[in-house]
Amino acid sequence: MSDVKSRREQYSDATRAALIAAATTRFATEGYSATALEDVAADIRATRGAVYHHFGNKRALFEAVMEELAAAAFEQIVRARAGADSPWAGAVAALEAFLDRCMDPVYSRVVWQEGPVALGWRAWQATEQKYAYGQIEEILRDLVGDGEIDPLPLGPATRVTFWALGAAGLGLAEADPAERPALRADYAEVARRLLVGLRSSADPV
Repeated sequence: MSDVKSRREQYSDATRAALIAAATTRFATEGYSATALEDVAADIRATRGAVYHHFGNKRALFEAVMEELAAAAFEQIVRARAGADSPWAGAVAALEAFLDRCMDPVYSRVVWQEGPVALGWRAWQATEQKYAYGQIEEILRDLVGDGEIDPLPLGPATRVTFWALGAAGLGLAEADPAERPALRADYAEVARRLLVGLRSSADPV
């Protein structure tokens, strides 16, 4: 069976991608509640029926947008870790990549502010955990394996780290744009100090 897509399939894929791009802009500028599917469709000169054909409803469209943003953030963090020469450097690089992504106004608005509203707390949390949780767990496991930090309960450590970083992401999203660069530096400093506190050479609290 041929893997080459027909023109109709290519057009369908292109329409879906265009709808996601248009919806991303709308959700980031107007918010989930104020975004109308008619406007998203009009932005790409399509009909509202095209939106329903590809996504079914506005929530499903938002899920696709958030999934794409979360996946892009995940890839950015993976690349940052891959370029590091040690697990410790990889952890720091991942932290910086995460904070960089949270500085993006589209990502911060859609993921941190609109996500819980559009999807509900549990569904939003599940999407975030799908990408971030496993990455954090892997980073901590590598640090333990390399002797950088003492062995610790991996599940609780991952959960605490996940929510601590989430608090930083939400804090940046809610901050005044003019204050975000300084606040990002503060969050990076605090996170690095927490990370250093886990190092094997650190004295127990």
